[in-house]
Amino acid sequence: MTELILTPNIAGPDDFYAELLAAHEGLSKDESDALNARLILVLANQIGDRETLSRAIATAREAVPKR
Repeated sequence: MTELILTPNIAGPDDFYAELLAAHEGLSKDESDALNARLILVLANQIGDRETLSRAIATAREAVPKR
């Protein structure tokens, strides 16, 4: 089982963030949400391993404050 990488692991993280923000420029909230959903599916397909994806979902969900 491969562990999730939870420490910074992106070359040029500030450049990546700027590129991500630029991709959302001029989009409505619904369009921006759709872009995020498509990006998640593209990246999930790149990862490909269902166990890793399930762990990533659980890890992200744990970070959301409970109501």
